[in-house]
Amino acid sequence: MALKCGIVGLPNVGESTLFNCLSNAKAQAANFPFCTIDPNVGTTTVPDERLNKLSDLVKPQNIIPTTVEIVDIAGLVKGASKGEGLGNKFLGNIRECNAILHVLRCFDDPNVVHVDGTVNPVKDKEIIDTELQLKDLESVETKMKKFEKLAKTGTDKEAVKTFNVLTKVKNVLEAGQSARAAGLEETELPFVADLHLLTIKPVMYVCNVDEASAKTGNKHVDAVREAVKGEDAELLIITAQMESEIATLETFEEKQMFLAEMGLEEPGVNKLIKSAYKLLKLETYFTAGVKEVRAWTITRGMKAPQAAGVIHTDFEKGFIKAEVISYNDFISLGSEAACRDVGKLRMEGKEYVVNDGDVMHFRFNV
Repeated sequence: MALKCGIVGLPNVGESTLFNCLSNAKAQAANFPFCTIDPNVGTTTVPDERLNKLSDLVKPQNIIPTTVEIVDIAGLVKGASKGEGLGNKFLGNIRECNAILHVLRCFDDPNVVHVDGTVNPVKDKEIIDTELQLKDLESVETKMKKFEKLAKTGTDKEAVKTFNVLTKVKNVLEAGQSARAAGLEETELPFVADLHLLTIKPVMYVCNVDEASAKTGNKHVDAVREAVKGEDAELLIITAQMESEIATLETFEEKQMFLAEMGLEEPGVNKLIKSAYKLLKLETYFTAGVKEVRAWTITRGMKAPQAAGVIHTDFEKGFIKAEVISYNDFISLGSEAACRDVGKLRMEGKEYVVNDGDVMHFRFNV
């Protein structure tokens, strides 16, 4: 299951620097607008201490973590919804992402030009929000025109439902809010799914601060936190420049020493990836054997056959049973055999909802 996060922000807020830290790919982090014209795409592994602990016990030939795809999308400017700057290209690239990582400049540095001349992350956020909302409003109104006549006659129930859901979304967009604020039910989402609305996607605000503010934030972060408190969104503090320095260090020990000096427990990019997982309601299960210990990404609430299908579609089609050991049991007892001996290996059927961290093997027949 590919997780795709789009990093967005006004020019020179630090999104390309952050992308470089997250990804093996290297975007040109230049100090001028639109240095990222085509989306740079890279992948990064999802940090998970549980994978390492399982590997220490099983001692496999290979260790395979799950990955996240990161897309660095060109800097946005005011008027993008009307095609200004790289507007249309930018908006098209966001549509393909599962979640938005919205980078906000929360540091003062006269050597790094701000596109509007002054550092004001709340205003920056509003500029991007407005552009995305305007584009969504355009999409919603276009679809509403197609269904308006049918809905008014009342004879086509599907048309009435579609029009009502679209009206609900239109009202929040016209009020200057994102489509997320419409609070659509699961049953209502299919009526707008074809629009790929930009502002219905989960969003995380990434406050890019200076080193002195890495641990506690600053006045800019406080202003952003206040501005987003009514939204269903995550907020994370990160120092992109410092993260790029950590990324250049060769060994794990060097990185730990650097973090200790800064009073931090783990790199900010690790927190960011974990938060993105949480944002998208994703979880991990593991397969553990001598050949490999591997992490697999699933959606929270997924049942055993669908989880098996993440490995291969045949596993889902021919699903019979799942052998399940909870992560804590596996770690405390030390092996699959030990878990089996004391009855901690369970056989689960088609209705079993997979828990985060489950160690699983599947029985299937195609």
